[in-house]
Amino acid sequence: MLQRISTYLYLRPKLILLLLLLPPLIWFLVVYIGALLTMLINSFFSLDSFTGQVVHQFTLKTYAKLLIPTNLQIFFRTTLMALTVTIACIIVAFPLSYYVARFASPRMKTFLYLAITLPLWSSYVVRVYSWKLILAQEGIISWFARLIHVDGLLNWYLSSKLLGGPSLGVSITGVFLVFVYIWLPYMILPIQTALERVPKSLIEASSDLGANPAQTFRNVILPLAFPGVVAGSIFTFSLTLGDFIVPSLFGNSSFFIGKAVLTYQGTSGNIPLAAAFTMGPIVIMIVYLLIARRLGAFNAL
Repeated sequence: MLQRISTYLYLRPKLILLLLLLPPLIWFLVVYIGALLTMLINSFFSLDSFTGQVVHQFTLKTYAKLLIPTNLQIFFRTTLMALTVTIACIIVAFPLSYYVARFASPRMKTFLYLAITLPLWSSYVVRVYSWKLILAQEGIISWFARLIHVDGLLNWYLSSKLLGGPSLGVSITGVFLVFVYIWLPYMILPIQTALERVPKSLIEASSDLGANPAQTFRNVILPLAFPGVVAGSIFTFSLTLGDFIVPSLFGNSSFFIGKAVLTYQGTSGNIPLAAAFTMGPIVIMIVYLLIARRLGAFNAL
């Protein structure tokens, strides 16, 4: 019996492929797509202001609430933070990735791989709370600022209404620093992989044709590594958009999308508005990917 089944499947490789793909496809369609559709459906419901119950009738009132100035500021603030974190991760990750891909010895490359990925082995919450101690008013940064007598400069910076706060641990700057630390490995690895795929012969040919290092980087290395930059930016940008833990622990009273969703769903029980907010990052990511595609970022993937 088993031999007949084995022979039957061996003669039909497409059927084997279908059987292998069927479980993950079912999981993807039922759990992932199903959850997104559920959120989309709930976003077209509304909340009765008197009873606090969800009214299961199609309406656009919930989406209209997203257009009030307070909610628009939440979208703008979160998108700006995601862009800033992504740009900072690119600036930090590219030189390190270039060194790993081009100059590091095998032993050094192994060490750097471990150093980059080692934080990912620990709990996300543990890493975030460790920064809570670092950025606290009694933390090492404040202690070092007092040690070198620049605590007045730090206090002046913290007095800024936009970026400051009682301490770095309760400020937009703290949110930014923790986001960069948390998501940096997701930027380094794609860029490093893309740089390793750049043929050395092209770099040598550029040099032989008289190009200086800056021209070689701009015209040869950067275009070929650009898909890796975009791949890493998709991680950093999308993860920053939806995160609610870091803004909750380090932020001030300013809301971000993830924190707003948690508040509307958990505190006030306004599930339709929380679902509508959740659709915001999806739309933003679709626009982001379309822009990246128009820039030709996926052509070399």
